[in-house]
Amino acid sequence: MAVSKKNPAKDTYGRNYLTNIAYDSVVFGFSGDKLKILLMEYHNTGLFALPGGFVQRTEHLNDAVRRGLKERTGLDNIYLEQCYVFGNTDRFKPAVMKQILKANGYEVSNDHWLLDRFITVAYYALINYAHVVPTPDALSDSCTWYDLDNLPGLIFDHKEIVEKALQTLRNNLDQQLVGMNLMPAKFTMKALQTVYEAILGTPIRRTTFQRKMLGLGILKRHGKHFSGSANKAPYLYSFKK
Repeated sequence: MAVSKKNPAKDTYGRNYLTNIAYDSVVFGFSGDKLKILLMEYHNTGLFALPGGFVQRTEHLNDAVRRGLKERTGLDNIYLEQCYVFGNTDRFKPAVMKQILKANGYEVSNDHWLLDRFITVAYYALINYAHVVPTPDALSDSCTWYDLDNLPGLIFDHKEIVEKALQTLRNNLDQQLVGMNLMPAKFTMKALQTVYEAILGTPIRRTTFQRKMLGLGILKRHGKHFSGSANKAPYLYSFKK
């Protein structure tokens, strides 16, 4: 789990944070041809993790997640969906957290609250890839986009969290109108189809997809996008507000 710039490692007894509960976020972005997620790399460890953090005693859980994501992406008003709670005992690995803290210059006692067992609430976020300014946290060297189909090894059960978030996104794809959060203001039908195919991990027949999307009544058609031969110029679309 990643941490806020207000480093919880300095809070020896967890006075300012709820103990034993954390959040982790799978941040989805679309680069134009690939579905990507944001990952943190902890300083001097070679360990990778999802952006996450802890809940301050005076804030709501959703507010804590939004605060953490703003610190990592620079964005407000991010679309969030809570997808699962992970609490298996085998995710309790205090040696890993101690390694991370030690690599950042923190020598903590064995009863430090960050070394205790944590239950994490998992979210996924849908954001515009082009608008993000990835920013590492207090314990990390980098915050970087990675292709969903080419992720490095992740700590704890973060791979399972990614898989659960992706499955939930797939199950709710039409209802949540994912394109509103991953696409630019105007786009071609082909670009929208590419997003769906990247999320579903399978090709879709063009005519079937176009008929389905137009049938939903959620798209507004604009003029043609001229980038080559005029007779092949596709229409631009936007989502109706």
